[in-house]
Amino acid sequence: MTEKTVIPFQGTPEQEAQLKEVIAKHHDQPGGLMPTLQEAQGIYGYLPIEVQKMIADGLGVSLSEVFGVATFYSQFSLTPKGKHRISVCLGTACYVKGSDKILEAVEAKLGIKSGECTADGMFSIDSCRCVGACGLAPVMLVDEDVYGKLKPEQVAKILDSYK
Repeated sequence: MTEKTVIPFQGTPEQEAQLKEVIAKHHDQPGGLMPTLQEAQGIYGYLPIEVQKMIADGLGVSLSEVFGVATFYSQFSLTPKGKHRISVCLGTACYVKGSDKILEAVEAKLGIKSGECTADGMFSIDSCRCVGACGLAPVMLVDEDVYGKLKPEQVAKILDSYK
């Protein structure tokens, strides 16, 4: 069993000041939790527990409510994303063309699983259901770059080009 890499939270005083402004803006607004979470993720890039606690305290709601909303909606991430975001399509066309093997190759190369970030913060991996490039299956995205008709043996060279 591999040990999961934990990247410590490293918020700045500037980010905290921005978050406090966001909380103040939405404090008395009905349904203010959702826009607060969206703006907080824009500030930090994800929603670590420390940020969730600040939001709960600031809005006067329970931490469980904040966590419940943050985990219910797929737009929110509780884990940091890397400088380079990798997404492997696991939609039907890509999957039948071997995208599961592409994902395995990415995970093996980086030593992390889907949903995780490398310890150096360079790469994070996610899977998605469709990127709309079915004719290029299997497809992997690195940031905004699309790689199609991939074979697992091509993955290492592609990822090395981002280091």
